[in-house]
Amino acid sequence: MAKTASPPSVLEPQCPSRLVLDRIADKWTALVIQILARGTIRYAELQRAIGGISQKMLTQTLRSLERDGLVQRKVHPVVPPKVEYSLTR
Repeated sequence: MAKTASPPSVLEPQCPSRLVLDRIADKWTALVIQILARGTIRYAELQRAIGGISQKMLTQTLRSLERDGLVQRKVHPVVPPKVEYSLTR
């Protein structure tokens, strides 16, 4: 009988599960994902929904999630600019 490799432990630094947890486990990221799970939302609405998050921290969190492919940013070509955020599928 062939031996099968056991899945990596979440305690190992290179475990895929740990990499995901490290990425989304901080306070603001978890809150942003929770709110975006409800549907598409504009920046100011997202900031009001979270409460207590600075503009700088929200921008950093959204950029990081967008870079990681978890959040989609859609810019509408209107004046004033309209930007919406949603979770990727």
